Amino acid sequence: MLSFVFALLASSVLSAPTVVDQKNVTYNGLTRNGLDVFLNLRYGEDTSGENRFKPPRPHVPAAGSVVEATSFGAACPQPPNSLAPPLTLTNITRTSEDCLNLNVVRPDGTQPASKLPVLVFIHGGSFWTGSNQEITTTPDGLIIQSVEAQLPIIHVAINYRLGAFGFAQSTSLRNEKSENAGLRDQRLAIEWVRDNIAQFGGDPEKITIHGQSSGGLAIGLQTLAYGGDQPVPFQQGICESQALEPGITGNFTIVQMQLLADATGCNTTDLNSNDTIACLRELDTETFAQASFDTYVADIAHNIGDSWLPVVDGDFLPAPPSQLLAEGRFANVTTMILWAEDDVEYYTPMDITTEEDTRDFVASYLPAFTEQSIQDLLDLYPSSDFQDNPSANHTREYYRSARLFRDVIMTCQPIGYGEYLAKMGNQVYLIDQNQTMLAPILADLGSPGLGPVHTSEFAYTFGNLSHYNISGYPYNPTADDYRLERQEARSWAAFASVGQPSLYTKDTLQGFEPAFTRPNETAVFVVGGADEGLSTFDGPRSRPGLAAQKLRSRCGFLNSPSIVAQLQV
Repeated sequence: MLSFVFALLASSVLSAPTVVDQKNVTYNGLTRNGLDVFLNLRYGEDTSGENRFKPPRPHVPAAGSVVEATSFGAACPQPPNSLAPPLTLTNITRTSEDCLNLNVVRPDGTQPASKLPVLVFIHGGSFWTGSNQEITTTPDGLIIQSVEAQLPIIHVAINYRLGAFGFAQSTSLRNEKSENAGLRDQRLAIEWVRDNIAQFGGDPEKITIHGQSSGGLAIGLQTLAYGGDQPVPFQQGICESQALEPGITGNFTIVQMQLLADATGCNTTDLNSNDTIACLRELDTETFAQASFDTYVADIAHNIGDSWLPVVDGDFLPAPPSQLLAEGRFANVTTMILWAEDDVEYYTPMDITTEEDTRDFVASYLPAFTEQSIQDLLDLYPSSDFQDNPSANHTREYYRSARLFRDVIMTCQPIGYGEYLAKMGNQVYLIDQNQTMLAPILADLGSPGLGPVHTSEFAYTFGNLSHYNISGYPYNPTADDYRLERQEARSWAAFASVGQPSLYTKDTLQGFEPAFTRPNETAVFVVGGADEGLSTFDGPRSRPGLAAQKLRSRCGFLNSPSIVAQLQV
């Protein structure tokens, strides 16, 4: 099924690109699809043993050494067999705690003097799975489109610690500033790019960080890091399908930590003790990883699997995200924010059929909500706004729950985040992805009736339509799909280059405007579908599909201070 993946990754070396840095370190890469590719560039040292959980240590190659950068490095430890076609298409076959590596892909012929804009990608996967090897986010198509549009960019994809390895929590870890290890890894990787990308032809003063799902949340948290008190090693951000997430100030992660410590026998006195952490560090990688996999809880009541979350640690994240935003304590960065039209339909329980089921789903998913808040939320999403889909065997209550779920986790919190950035004078662009290549594949896999779900933008933003041409699955791209593959990738390149996703002479998506520049109007660019183009939430400039989502009233409620507190943001 995935033979095309291996064909791509095993492309023959045509003329190996070489980079020599200021310390006379030589990096030997490979040529792939006419691009220069450097794989497994280590930015951090091994994190195993006594370094488990601790902040990452920079990797510095010896002066005069040679780095063979022609094959992927190890992925960070994660559950085996976590492939979920078509949202992910690459099996992870090798993991290690020595996984802090990144990949650099650039146009052929790039020289140190080229000073190209840089996109740094932080993968998603609930801070639980994922790697910089994922085929659906391979950047070759994006870079080729950027070159054809005369907006050439360099792309960097990073690994960072996941699950218990990257997001373990305890008072002991907090005291040694070892919480949020995965976020600290990301920060070190971005700093590596800032300090080293010039040798690869990149501009260290034109770095855009972008991420999707938990990677999108990472972009939000990197922007909030240290309460804005430290300079950031980037200038722009792209948040896709998250920027903030409910539950960060909740107890999801500490519950997972308790289960893990108990299962390993390390919790002999107190979960927060130094002895417990020392015991967990003494476990070999396989034992520790397997215990974390065995104790992982991914039901509705445990944040549907988003349970190893970042924490307010008084250092990297000095206060709750909602407080940092309200106080203006963040980096000022131009930002794009995207959600998919039907983002979480794939993750919404498909056995929801009645109004009682919807209420139970909301109550389980939002455990800190009062009964009145649950009712107020349900009232904003009346059943009459949704329709049954008999052919797919989905009820209106399923679609109602999915839309409510989407707004809570993927749409309204990111919109609120964008509003705070805009209040500080930053340009913010909002995007509703309303086209997908995934629906026919999901239907073939037994999940029909779904719209543009999570990761739907990848085929277009990464220029990767062909990667979904999987043997045995439907693959019938339309002229509109090919158009979006070109235009959406070029819009991402344009944003990285000049901070604007619409450039009239570059065949980008046309008509973007910043979201919050007109009083009482919020602008969203709808990508694909019958309503493609710029729309406002409501009013004379709104398009029917977006107006029907009632984002002004629904997000107004979800972003109100009392509800944000109950969302535990």
